[in-house]
Amino acid sequence: MELPPSHFPAARAAAVALGYLWYLRGGPGRGLELRELRRARRQDIDDVGHKYYLELELEDVLDKGRTVNCTAEVLYPLGSKTSAPDVQVTVQGELRSTEETDQEFYNRIRSLEKELEAEDIPDSHGNVPPELEPIHLLAWVASGFLIWQNSTENTKFHLAQVKHVKQVKRSDEDLQFDYMLLLHEMVSQEVLPWQVTVLWHPRRGARVSQSPGNT
Repeated sequence: MELPPSHFPAARAAAVALGYLWYLRGGPGRGLELRELRRARRQDIDDVGHKYYLELELEDVLDKGRTVNCTAEVLYPLGSKTSAPDVQVTVQGELRSTEETDQEFYNRIRSLEKELEAEDIPDSHGNVPPELEPIHLLAWVASGFLIWQNSTENTKFHLAQVKHVKQVKRSDEDLQFDYMLLLHEMVSQEVLPWQVTVLWHPRRGARVSQSPGNT
């Protein structure tokens, strides 16, 4: 069944697909925003659930004007409030390489004499200091994981703010950041705090783990 792109269930499915893509392909040097939901349709699969087929246009927030197209499939399991939606995404075209900026960020954080700590990103005026932009984009990765894992067909999560972030010193080569994120659930209008840990390395990408339940 074809859906108008402005249809609320289509927009909620698009938010899940974008969150999954943030988790999969995001990092301190890349942030993708939804520029347009071009097409959406829903398939009701008996005894399985509702499946959404989406065509998206995405924009690179660090390179305005650079866009890529993406197709996504989002399956919400029938009657399940605990299972994450099954998401498949395909990016059509090349994403901008972040190899150089990733390495620069990694070297900068590794060379700090004191572990990085910050709060309220963005601030009350919506500003993000340039030196914290990579930390903010890693929060997008973490929130993408949370959005994917915790969404249902009746929710739409959005990262409102990094309330607090602290780097944790490690003996291996990974960078570790412990975040307290505020996620805005657009349907209920609740703002939910969530604790999440991000391990990141320029060669291995990000790994995310959430604390049991939202805190």
